Amino acid sequence: MSDEQDHSHRRGILARLRANFLTGLVVILPIALTLYLIWSVTGLIDSWVLPFVPYSYRPEVFMRRYFGPGAELPIRGLGVIIFLVFTVVVGWLAKGLIGRSVIRRAERLVDRMPVVRSVYSGVKQIAETVFAQSEKSFEKSCLVEYPRKGIWAIGFVSTAAKGEIQEKVPGDEQILSVFLPTTPNPTSGFLLYLPASEVVMLDMTVEDAAKLIISAGLVYPPPRQQLEERGREAARRRGKAPEPKSEEEL
Repeated sequence: MSDEQDHSHRRGILARLRANFLTGLVVILPIALTLYLIWSVTGLIDSWVLPFVPYSYRPEVFMRRYFGPGAELPIRGLGVIIFLVFTVVVGWLAKGLIGRSVIRRAERLVDRMPVVRSVYSGVKQIAETVFAQSEKSFEKSCLVEYPRKGIWAIGFVSTAAKGEIQEKVPGDEQILSVFLPTTPNPTSGFLLYLPASEVVMLDMTVEDAAKLIISAGLVYPPPRQQLEERGREAARRRGKAPEPKSEEEL
């Protein structure tokens, strides 16, 4: 084997190793980051909740009491379990007559505190919007020309504008409220009110559009044919499968 062939052979091996390494990163990184985030958030909640647990009931005290002075067994997630149980109990009490009356009195008291009132009302509004037990969500994904004509951005249609907004916008056309998220963090963005004629509806689902935004345009949704097949499969599972079209109808 000549020196040139040997060099090209080594370069081919290195290229394959590099490709295998990158493929491994694609597999490992999402799993590792997901586990790391879960582990970190669990530890953060534990650090907030466990100090409120009576000292004699804490895990480390329990271990030392029954297994000796040197016994240590940090139970990760115990604070999360306590927090979930406590939150469920508070929600159950808040739904009752006594709980609602206590909350109303507490809110009237908060309304008399200038700074606390502003913070509480803002946090409450955000919490009610994020955790409201309703089926309100973005209706469809769309395209809008933003920040100027000729440049298109993906947005989500929230609702049709109502009341003063619909009345004060010039013209008789229906106005749509469109949330325009930022990349790669779609939780922030802009709320736009646009005439319906300037909003181009997309066939892709809201979830697929969100993936496209988060990936900065790298993860595209499957073709429309696959989306239709996915919809028919979901309908069949619910027992509402449409009749297959004949060749003449197609």
